[in-house]
Amino acid sequence: GNKSLKNVCITWITVCIALCVILLCQLLLRNQDQSTVIERSNNSLDMIEMSGFICGYISCVFYLGSRFPQLYKNFQRKSTEGTSYLLFALAMLGNCTYGLSLVLKMPATESFRALYFLHHLPWLIGSFGVLFLDIFVTVQFILYRRPKEGQSALVALEVEPLLVNEETA
Repeated sequence: GNKSLKNVCITWITVCIALCVILLCQLLLRNQDQSTVIERSNNSLDMIEMSGFICGYISCVFYLGSRFPQLYKNFQRKSTEGTSYLLFALAMLGNCTYGLSLVLKMPATESFRALYFLHHLPWLIGSFGVLFLDIFVTVQFILYRRPKEGQSALVALEVEPLLVNEETA
């Protein structure tokens, strides 16, 4: 219930604060000791890069996980009432353009592509994965749309505006 959700939120905030403090300390230590940065090879991952990967994958898991409660709630109620489609439509556009920006920045030389792809994998999974899940939310909006009296569902879908009563909210 609400208590478990509150505990998850408190735990998540604590983890985020701890990661920020650790990363800040590492950045300060790295700036003080430039010789170790020069000595390390370009292929090895240092603690800051590894922390970035860990944050990326944690972000990916939470980001993907954020859609399932809404999908499940809509499925249980067989309704999307009270859910703003504009939020999902804008999120889809944002994730599509973000994912495309990562793909379009991919290096031209094939030898660097695999490394680039590997380094950006959590963010690619996050953006395109959520885009994929938002397609299911869109399908729910279409399936669970309630036609006005005297209209078939198909006619209501074509005639009715996407954002019913959004202006007054």
